[in-house]
Amino acid sequence: MQLGGLDIRATATTVHTVYHDGGPAPDEPTRYGSSVAVVRNPHAGAYEPDLLPFQSSLRELGHHLATELVEALGRDNIQAYGKGAVVGVNGELEHGHTWHEAGGWAMRGVLGQPKAIVPSAITLASVGYRLLIPVHHVEAAYVRSHFATVDVGLQDGPRPDEILFALAMATGARVHARLGGLRAEEISVHDGQR
Repeated sequence: MQLGGLDIRATATTVHTVYHDGGPAPDEPTRYGSSVAVVRNPHAGAYEPDLLPFQSSLRELGHHLATELVEALGRDNIQAYGKGAVVGVNGELEHGHTWHEAGGWAMRGVLGQPKAIVPSAITLASVGYRLLIPVHHVEAAYVRSHFATVDVGLQDGPRPDEILFALAMATGARVHARLGGLRAEEISVHDGQR
């Protein structure tokens, strides 16, 4: 598949539903979703001083993955989000950091511009590595009940000259969140923090 000039070898969208975590089942389960793409890394094996064109080329991919994930979970259900990348071993960490703008802004655009910064995790690893992407509330980063991680990865990627780019979202708080702190219904400042 080609998007924005990228050579995309594989994609996957996954939904993980949590009905309970050993305690009483909540009225609604929490669903965690991820959408990933494995892309050929055009800069693997060589130092490229200007990564901005590569970063720009990822915008269409970001929009595509965000749209697929929102369709899987339901636009009105999204309460938490995060992003991440796993760079194959012939690349460098900075190649994965190109996803901050492309993935983050794409998710926020598809969701109607929520205020909170999009948390992320970037690593360099071999085929099959599983990445834990942090997620938090889309409107306020300090809503403690929504702090969680989403497990992402593919068995056959990323290969040494590839990057796995991922977006993650959740439909609610942890099913048994009970550790205090700011609650979602108490968000008041609308600055993405509180």
